Amino acid sequence: MADTRPKLLIVEDDAGLQRQLRWAYEDYQLFIAGDREEAMEIMRAEAPDVVTLDLGLPPDPDGTTEGFATLAEILQVKPDTKVIVASGHGARESALNAISGGAYDFYQKPVDIDELGLIVGRAFHVHALEQENARLADRPGEDNRALGRLITAAPEMLKVTRTLERVATADVSVMLLGASGTGKELLAHGLHDASHRREGAFVAINCAAIPETLLESELFGHEKGAFTGAIKTTPGKIEQAEGGTLFLDEIGDIPLPLQVKLLRFLQERVIERVGGRQAIPVNTRIVCATHRNLDAMIAAETFREDLYYRLAEIVVHIPALKDRPGDSVLLARHFLTRFAGEINPAVKGLSPDALAALDAWPWPGNVRELENRMKRAVIMADGKMVTAADLDLDGEGGEGAEVINLKAAREIADRKSIRRAIARSQGNISSAAKMLGISRPTLYDLLKQYEMQD
Repeated sequence: MADTRPKLLIVEDDAGLQRQLRWAYEDYQLFIAGDREEAMEIMRAEAPDVVTLDLGLPPDPDGTTEGFATLAEILQVKPDTKVIVASGHGARESALNAISGGAYDFYQKPVDIDELGLIVGRAFHVHALEQENARLADRPGEDNRALGRLITAAPEMLKVTRTLERVATADVSVMLLGASGTGKELLAHGLHDASHRREGAFVAINCAAIPETLLESELFGHEKGAFTGAIKTTPGKIEQAEGGTLFLDEIGDIPLPLQVKLLRFLQERVIERVGGRQAIPVNTRIVCATHRNLDAMIAAETFREDLYYRLAEIVVHIPALKDRPGDSVLLARHFLTRFAGEINPAVKGLSPDALAALDAWPWPGNVRELENRMKRAVIMADGKMVTAADLDLDGEGGEGAEVINLKAAREIADRKSIRRAIARSQGNISSAAKMLGISRPTLYDLLKQYEMQD
């Protein structure tokens, strides 16, 4: 009968510790190696999901050279392996180098079997979650842009997604307000996928990108001969979204004359093509977005107030990336994986100075800027790790809002640091605690105190 237990590889040259660990891990299909060559033979033959690796391996048992070489080779053979590194040599420096080199976690010797067992168990759990996410993402016909798949750990953005999930099933017009590059179209598509209109078309149009003279035809369509070059009857975007969702990006750029025609459609749910006389009923949901201040435009009479209230039955404000602590690192890892696969497979991770720069940068261009910088960095990277220089970031950030109360300021700083550490460590509490310079129990206490357990 085949052994279905998870596979665990222990790379350790101490025979006594080998026996200790073998006894402690009866729940796993266990493999033990005493040096790099033996470890790599097992990796290639068995492909274990989790590895515990002693950095002090022969022929360098008193150093870390051979251990780090083994770490690099393991991740080259199987990049998704969760490698837990243990060492008594220069623990702090070794921990930083191990995490930078792609290790999942670090443990300082002497080994506490029970604590190491918890770390190993969590590593298997995280690996299983990642595999399940990858399996779901690869399902044919499924759209990876659903709200549930939005890459975020920030409470500010999670609140947005929960709001959109609640309104998805109600056939109301939704207005998304936020700066350029914050992901408004991604969220609009997620809203569509979560609604009963998901089987219909999702049609998007950027109102700022189309000349005013052509925008009416793009939206409402035109009849043959309506104008020079109209050689056939063409349905517009509104008709194309029949039974589905029409996303009007940059709605604030629609000229006043066209606003009147759009208002009539929203009131009566019928359109007339350019050059046509027939009223055509259309059943489509409108989701719109803009980075403009529509209140100021209404006051200046450049945007119709009655149109605003038709479009803004539900208004959702999208936070800028700088207001989503930890998300810059999460998104950077996502883009790195994607672009490395497409452009430069040698790139495996982010260096410590890159992580610090990602956290400090104010991201005026939001997620779009981050995506562009990560693509550039993967192209420019000379080694396995993307650096701050590859990102072309100087690490200078903007100043946040002033907080005078010391207790409130301390809590804000604690929350931001904890979110960033957890994002950098990919959810590993042990690694996050080490980055923060506190014990794991202390970090758990802070998570409980600030109600951040979820």
